[in-house]
Amino acid sequence: MKTLRFRIALMACVSSSAFAGDGVLDLTQLANYANQPVPAYITNDNTTAGNAITDEGATLGRVLFHDKRLSRNNTVSCATCHAQSRAFADPAVASTGVAGTTGRHSMRLVNARFGNEPRFFWDERAATLENQTTQPIRDHVEMGFSGASGDPAFADLTAKLAAISEYRVLFAMTFGDAAVTEARIQRSLAQFVRSIQSFDSKFDAGRALVNNNNATFPNFTAQENNGKALFMNPPGPGGGAGCAGCHQAPEFDIDPASRNNGVTGSLGGGTDLTNTRSPTLRDLVGPGGQSNGPFMHNGVFATLNQVIAHYNAIPGDNANLDPRLRRPGGVQNLNLSTQQQNDLVAFLRTLTGSAVYTDEKWSDPFDAQNQLTLIVLPPDAVTITPNGDGTATITCQAAAGLDYRLEWSSDLKEWHFMETLTSDANGACEKIVAVSGTRFYRFTYEPPM
Repeated sequence: MKTLRFRIALMACVSSSAFAGDGVLDLTQLANYANQPVPAYITNDNTTAGNAITDEGATLGRVLFHDKRLSRNNTVSCATCHAQSRAFADPAVASTGVAGTTGRHSMRLVNARFGNEPRFFWDERAATLENQTTQPIRDHVEMGFSGASGDPAFADLTAKLAAISEYRVLFAMTFGDAAVTEARIQRSLAQFVRSIQSFDSKFDAGRALVNNNNATFPNFTAQENNGKALFMNPPGPGGGAGCAGCHQAPEFDIDPASRNNGVTGSLGGGTDLTNTRSPTLRDLVGPGGQSNGPFMHNGVFATLNQVIAHYNAIPGDNANLDPRLRRPGGVQNLNLSTQQQNDLVAFLRTLTGSAVYTDEKWSDPFDAQNQLTLIVLPPDAVTITPNGDGTATITCQAAAGLDYRLEWSSDLKEWHFMETLTSDANGACEKIVAVSGTRFYRFTYEPPM
């Protein structure tokens, strides 16, 4: 089980090294989720109205995403099936849940925000990312709060989280009070997932040097530029592969009007024609060239060369095949040479970034013992400034949006409550006090009940 430890600095000086190490989440210095740089040529954004990314919401979402307590037996988290080391995908064909394995391969989550398609899951059954986030938690096989087949209900999960100190703190910081609801879980998880972005690839370095996606990139090899031209150009006299018809650059997201791609097999056996969505093509492989898990909803392909070979010659028609994969008299056969197929693979590898695999703000905040320390008051948090008129201003730089107790003492042993102050959006608390005799002041924090 994951447990919580609070580290709270008062007026006494505490070395900052005391807070170093894994499993420490500093709420007084939140990571930048809300204002990450996005290239000017990236224009798609499917953020749900009213749920823009905030540093507080994404921080809560990060903890929820990595916490196995969101499963009924405390063994599975969102990150179990969406690993940061794989661009938030699963190297396994089917992911392991609390009661078996998933019916489809777990989709990569990187750049989920930057697409025209607002719907999620391979079959687009979730209208928004918010709606998607709790469906795996409610699933009997995946995380087990289904309320059926002997599972606890989702209300049992909200009660479980509400009894945990760190969640009372994080929900209060994010939403203004400690109430735990499904809507709030959805909002914060969606903010965290939308914050996961990758725009530091070789493609992005080249795109920054030219005016459009079709220009020759000066940082590309001849093979990579050839592959890019094949990707961008439609089939026909120009000799293109037409990939951009469904996977539009520079986001490389899926066209919302796409149908299935000719991969019709189901992990459970039989045929499934309902899979019409895909993740972005960015970070198909990792920085070392390894695949970030198998490809397609059923994980049928292990390599990019196998994927290209499939689109080069679609194996068969079906009632829901995307019309862009049909040709007069049959289905697509591009007749790409082996060299052309290799050129396409070389280009797709340029879409891989680096920071998304290692950036701490997307990593597991818990330590190896599944413990989490929240810093709600940092070292040297409090300053006292005389005003020259018999008063002094006490300032505390703390975590934003939380309630802190201001206390005083004449002997540093017995402390007396003065009042509760709520830190502002910048984490500041301030109080003017009278200067009389010997008095010491401190701010303390207690998790909301």
